[in-house]
Amino acid sequence: MDKIKIAIIGAGERGQCAYIPYISSRPKDVEIVGVAEPILEKRKNIVETFNIKPEYEFNTWETLLEKEKFCDAVIICTNDYMHYEPVKKALEKGYNILLEKPISNKLDEILKIKELTELYDDRVFMICHVLRYTPFFNAIKDVIDSGKIGDVITIQHTENIGYFHMAHSFVRGNWRNAEETSPLILAKSCHDLDILLYLTGQKAKKISSFGNLLHFKRENMPKGASDKCVNCSVETECPYSAKSIYISKLGGWPTSTFYKGTDKDKLLKILKTSQYGNCVYANDLNGNDTLDNQVTIIEFENGSTATFNLSGFTKEITRTIKIMGSKGEIRGHMDKAVIEVSTFLDGKTIELQTTFGEELYGHGGGDRNLAKEFVEALISYKKGEKILTRSSAKNSIESHLMAFAAEKSRLEGKVINLSQ
Repeated sequence: MDKIKIAIIGAGERGQCAYIPYISSRPKDVEIVGVAEPILEKRKNIVETFNIKPEYEFNTWETLLEKEKFCDAVIICTNDYMHYEPVKKALEKGYNILLEKPISNKLDEILKIKELTELYDDRVFMICHVLRYTPFFNAIKDVIDSGKIGDVITIQHTENIGYFHMAHSFVRGNWRNAEETSPLILAKSCHDLDILLYLTGQKAKKISSFGNLLHFKRENMPKGASDKCVNCSVETECPYSAKSIYISKLGGWPTSTFYKGTDKDKLLKILKTSQYGNCVYANDLNGNDTLDNQVTIIEFENGSTATFNLSGFTKEITRTIKIMGSKGEIRGHMDKAVIEVSTFLDGKTIELQTTFGEELYGHGGGDRNLAKEFVEALISYKKGEKILTRSSAKNSIESHLMAFAAEKSRLEGKVINLSQ
């Protein structure tokens, strides 16, 4: 069988680093043959790494998809608001698709994509809901399905965004403005709503949500602070200092998202003029309106419930979960890859360790395992077979509807019935 051929649409951090490492590990089966990316440096990196022919190097997704179909699949990692049109065009052209989440930042586009999944239901069309592919959440799913804790009654799930991740991505960075990108619960946490659906096997019935931009505002700026961290007299006393965060991560994430070098002086020059050097409290300067905290309450169709908390004010960047069942409970800490299972009848607690070595790279192994399933699905498709994938577009749409319902509830102050 000929190699599976894939093109990359959008060669940003996710497009270059999340799924390509696994694809590159299977040169006998898969090859990257095309790229569309408007930023020259990012595009050339893909071109040179994979020896892409000039006729398959494109500035825009439009020019790539205008060309006659030349590969088996596309990985779409454009900005949130640029998903629908390339998805529609790619499906019409006959491509299989791996689409970065969120599916779209517009409800009407998500509903249109739902229609497209039904129209092209013979195609491999996956959404990057990588938590379904982590050893951590799959181990929890196995415990639930075994019946050890009985029926799931309620879940407490928390996304600990991490204080410096919050400052980098959602105060200074690309997702600082919900109007221009996506509401925080969609951009950051459609993963988490999806994993609740995956673990419970239930659809959501009702949703209520509360949250706001409470801390990162001009009124909370410390006395003596400056709009730029490099010129700030109290910078050393601030945990959100751009100097402190980006110098400490020089050569790695998150500094690498805007400066890939290791020269401290060059970094400081960038911080003097770019948004990444702005004070986190200068929300008017940053154009920042993204929430920094939110709590969402969910009732599922069978009557079970869940609370989901997301917060930018945590030391760790991780997910923690507690699942309470009729016969026992599960507690989990994703970053530590540890799960505790307690059963009521015998009073025992056992600990499950879910470390899987190199698979823990990227969302606790989720990035790698999702890419693996995408490749295997494409191989099966090419053989005329079809496999059910865990994060098919059909499966993934429900979590996005939940995110929009949560945002509607937060803004309107009412409980939202999903059936409506």
